[in-house]
Amino acid sequence: MYTNNGLPNDYDPRMQGNYQSANNGYMPGSYQAPEQQPPVKKKKKGGFVKKAFVAASLGLLFGGSGAAGFYAVHEAGEAMGWIEETQPTVTVVPETQSVARTTTVTPTDTEKAVSMPTSVATTVVTDVTDVVENVMPAIVSITNSATYNYYYYSVPTESSGSGIIIGSNDEELLIVTNYHVVDGNDKLQVDFVDGTKAQALVKGSDASRDLAVIAVKMEDLAPETLDAIEIATMGDSDALKVGEPAIAIGNALGYGQSVTTGVISALDREMDMENTSGTFIQTDAAINPGNSGGALLNIRGEVIGINSNKIGGSSVEGMGYAIPISAAEPIIEDLMTRTTRTLVAEENRGYLGITGATVTTQEAAIYGYPEGVYVANVNAGSAAEDAGLERGDYITYFDGQKISSMEQLQRLLMYYEEGTNVEICIERPTIGGYNEMTLQITLGDKSVLGRTN
Repeated sequence: MYTNNGLPNDYDPRMQGNYQSANNGYMPGSYQAPEQQPPVKKKKKGGFVKKAFVAASLGLLFGGSGAAGFYAVHEAGEAMGWIEETQPTVTVVPETQSVARTTTVTPTDTEKAVSMPTSVATTVVTDVTDVVENVMPAIVSITNSATYNYYYYSVPTESSGSGIIIGSNDEELLIVTNYHVVDGNDKLQVDFVDGTKAQALVKGSDASRDLAVIAVKMEDLAPETLDAIEIATMGDSDALKVGEPAIAIGNALGYGQSVTTGVISALDREMDMENTSGTFIQTDAAINPGNSGGALLNIRGEVIGINSNKIGGSSVEGMGYAIPISAAEPIIEDLMTRTTRTLVAEENRGYLGITGATVTTQEAAIYGYPEGVYVANVNAGSAAEDAGLERGDYITYFDGQKISSMEQLQRLLMYYEEGTNVEICIERPTIGGYNEMTLQITLGDKSVLGRTN
């Protein structure tokens, strides 16, 4: 859930003037040499310079005063015209991508004197317009319309997030986002790059990894919209290096798509939050509310992470997090194969007939409980009792979806009709541990609610 931070890379070549020697003749005057002065031998031109040159060269040869010898050789050679002084050069070599360029700079004399390397190369991201232009059609905005119940009254609410178009089938366009972006929705609206809107349904979700796949029916999309949108290209987050450029695109604060840039700050950051845990990519590209579910890109425009504003929260600055795409892909591929379900009218919904409590990630780690829903009670004559579910069991999966809370299980049941057959996975306490079991359940109606064993 991320102000451009491009760094200018302009260099002004330094101008160096030509050196001219001063006049070397005698100045006019009345001075006369003393009588009987011994004759002075006329030194040959350049004799001293040549001696200095030889002496310095010998000094270098035998290891004495290497730096001074180099300087003497350079100055003497220049005075004799043997060494031609050149101006520093600046060469700008564009890379294949116009978003970055490599600059090679020949060091100045001062840099040479302190033993600087002969060339210095720097890579700076200055322009990401090509990347954004190519990837923006694959990014969508998501509006979640939900109803929250407070004691005796209900409050309609709206929240915003982002999504990435990852594929399609014959009937649906598939979009990946964060689970918390679509959690508890009564209705989901997707806004595409061309400004058109469409309704979406949850196809599958994994609350423990904060991932969800939603689907838009192809029949609800105009041909112009299908021409305007693109499917994102997945990258390899396992190949990332700390310090390389990172670009975040998403629906920040619900105002529409925006772009932020930065670098990969850290890899494999372990984070444990309520009902969500794992390792994440850290970046200083701004990730704000509304960016959740959007794309974190490398410099080639490939998706390397799915941004999540939920991770880290608002208590820090310059630390955004994203789910690594290499870890997310197997989960996404599974969610893409699920059956898309619509919300079922309350009178037709199926029920398990249990009373349950959430076992959080932290509680599971501290006490060794299975993460999911603890079955506190099984209603008499319910679907759960008929399937063999017992008090003390822990529900971990429902119809192939990992369960992380009682609230999640209740919301899932809103999409299943009475009489639907589903498979659930449970952990049953045994001596010294837990026994994993799979039960087949035919969901019942609400008439069994309130009955207890």
